[in-house]
Amino acid sequence: MKLAVVGGGSTYTPELIDGFARLRDSLPIEELVLVDPAADRLELVGGLARRIFAKQGHPGVIRTTSDVDAGVADADAVLLQLRVGGQAARNQDETWPLECGCVGQETTGAGGLAKALRTVPVVLDIAERVRRTNPNAWIIDFTNPVGIVTRALLQAGHKAVGLCNVAIGFQRKFAKLLDVAPGEVHLDHVGLNHLTWETGVRLGGPGGDDILPRLLAEHGDAVAADLRMPREIVDRLGVVPSYYLRYFYQHDAVVEEMRTKPSRASEVAAMEQELLKMYGDPALDEKPELLAKRGGAFYSEAAVDLAASLLGNGGSPYQVVNTVNNGTLPFLPDDAVIEVQATVDGKGAKPLAVPKLDPLYAGLIAHVTGYEDLALQAALHGGRDRVFKALLAHPLVGQYTYAEQLTDRLIAHNREHLAWA
Repeated sequence: MKLAVVGGGSTYTPELIDGFARLRDSLPIEELVLVDPAADRLELVGGLARRIFAKQGHPGVIRTTSDVDAGVADADAVLLQLRVGGQAARNQDETWPLECGCVGQETTGAGGLAKALRTVPVVLDIAERVRRTNPNAWIIDFTNPVGIVTRALLQAGHKAVGLCNVAIGFQRKFAKLLDVAPGEVHLDHVGLNHLTWETGVRLGGPGGDDILPRLLAEHGDAVAADLRMPREIVDRLGVVPSYYLRYFYQHDAVVEEMRTKPSRASEVAAMEQELLKMYGDPALDEKPELLAKRGGAFYSEAAVDLAASLLGNGGSPYQVVNTVNNGTLPFLPDDAVIEVQATVDGKGAKPLAVPKLDPLYAGLIAHVTGYEDLALQAALHGGRDRVFKALLAHPLVGQYTYAEQLTDRLIAHNREHLAWA
């Protein structure tokens, strides 16, 4: 089995490598190729990756290359985890929206649109290269904004599934609070990428008893603290929102917070420099503790599980993925991409049935799906007017004056990445 990781020079990669090494019975990799244009980073990450495999006795061969075509050739699956523009572009995504009083974040709002515009054309080019070398290869997208990027891939006819670590993070945290094995916890997880709610927590599978009320009654303070939301919000909703819902439910407070502290991008950039120094140490043969602060917790377990299912090597019976709606949420277009529990096999992901959603959640999902429609059109076809309409449609922007100002700022800060600009 051959896997390729595009964006393999990321400081995330040792987390993924560690999962591949520990879970090799689920995913017997013979060749792993790390692909990245940043040769200096790739050399450091690749060296550590080989040492991790060696320490854990993994027989697979790890190669590195900056040549996408060579890297993905004959791969059974290709994982995408790239960041166009690097942390410098992310820092801009997190700062210039604040000038207009809007949340600055790299996956939602104006910053999220900027990232989509930079990313979608690059990802589609890579996917076409994959299709030319191996049309049967699966593409697993971890690149944000996952929902928009996955929708672009699916609409272009690629075999793709989107992946996010939010759900597996909740599963592991809830299992710890409940003192049960993670595999015993099944989430009624519904929404769009980075716009989801846990409407039920069941033990043993989809038909198990819903113990969410008990979880909130006994551990509500811990759950709310993890979300960085007041417990009152969680109690009144009676569900567990993704922590990205902070940007919607506490918008103005979050903007004020962001204005008084360094951007997350600047923190991550400093952390990455320290991590890369560690990766260059020839004595290091395991992922360093600092990597846990970088983000992406449990990404490797989720990625192995998904790849194993898609490639016919077992995998969990139910997994939270980003896939095509096809009537699962009847108030959305069939070609929308949703994030829900699904069964996954060699044919792809099939969402489980979702009970009728409360309008409180369905309304926001429909609203953001409309924005995602417009964002994808802007990413595919460009043009100032398309960018403006997408911003006007986003519930975190929504006002004509803000949309006008943010459109100009977005284009000015991203001109080098926008062919049409």
